[in-house]
Amino acid sequence: MLTIKIKMAITAVCLTAATLLSAQAQAQMAGKNVILVHGLQPAQLMRDSVTPQEVTSDGANYWSAFWGQYADDRLDWSSKSRLNADTAQRAYNKVMQWARTGFCNNGCVLATHSTGDLVTRYMLDQQDVWTEAAGLQPLNILAVFDFAGAGGGSELADLALDVAGSSSWLTAPIRAAVNAWLGFTVTPEKLGVLRDLRPAVARQTAMAPNSVPRLRFVGGGSEYLGATGGFLPGTDDGVVSLHSSCGGNAIKAVDSCVGYRALDGEQTSVSAPDSLWYNHYPVLMGSDTHHGGTIGNQSGVLLSYVNNNLNPGVNVSFATQTTTSGWWLWKSTYNTVPGSDNQTMSNLVFNSVN
Repeated sequence: MLTIKIKMAITAVCLTAATLLSAQAQAQMAGKNVILVHGLQPAQLMRDSVTPQEVTSDGANYWSAFWGQYADDRLDWSSKSRLNADTAQRAYNKVMQWARTGFCNNGCVLATHSTGDLVTRYMLDQQDVWTEAAGLQPLNILAVFDFAGAGGGSELADLALDVAGSSSWLTAPIRAAVNAWLGFTVTPEKLGVLRDLRPAVARQTAMAPNSVPRLRFVGGGSEYLGATGGFLPGTDDGVVSLHSSCGGNAIKAVDSCVGYRALDGEQTSVSAPDSLWYNHYPVLMGSDTHHGGTIGNQSGVLLSYVNNNLNPGVNVSFATQTTTSGWWLWKSTYNTVPGSDNQTMSNLVFNSVN
């Protein structure tokens, strides 16, 4: 009987391992393990505390619209934590786990959203130090796909700190914008990672250049019925201005990631960052794609491209088209991705790689 039980246990373990391997094989993108790093979760700021179980479940829910089905692992973190506190510890634990198991030996691709861009930059800045101290090889991260990246911070975080606990009628418009974004009235004890998301702070965090390409996917659509846009410089996606999501190396009111092409693909002169951070590459832009739409279910936006046929260990390429509209002196030329308005931005990116 004991022998039978042992055989049954071994069989169960083998079946479980086979299931995990099968799921991982299905989840991989172009044969590379995919790691997800989510963004700010305002609902966590409202709670008195966030349990480890909630961090995990909230992290899974964050990506449920699309990327969750393709994830091989995630770095989940609490929005109540400062970047260099519990979030840093979670990042360290994950890096050690991946390094010890060889999870990225064949190359990993990270997909981030919003503040996940900043969390990932901190992790990449530290991972060589962490792994070397443990006598391990650094992770082989091939590329990071940053959707609506907030690596350069968001001015809305500045506003949240300005009005935290305020009841003055003078700050009422600002409080309304912050409330629209977060979904609650912010108070000093509910700021958490918002302190790190301030542009002046974010742009001083983990700034050493590294060899991992950061591919940027951005939008200029409106969220929250436009309540936040008036407080963000230049074009924004409702939460993050383009100076941040494009990877610009300075705060500036801009309307595109490049000076020769608008978000809708029109070939024209347009304001853009003077320069980008090292190894940052804007790839796709959507004039009406909003912050959540970059990783969510939003479709119906014809996307324009900036960089195409990139190959940082995985090939990122799109079919392209050039069209014209208008006539004579009013004729405009557009460079877009055909059929991109029939699918979501994330789905288009995944299909281009896979």
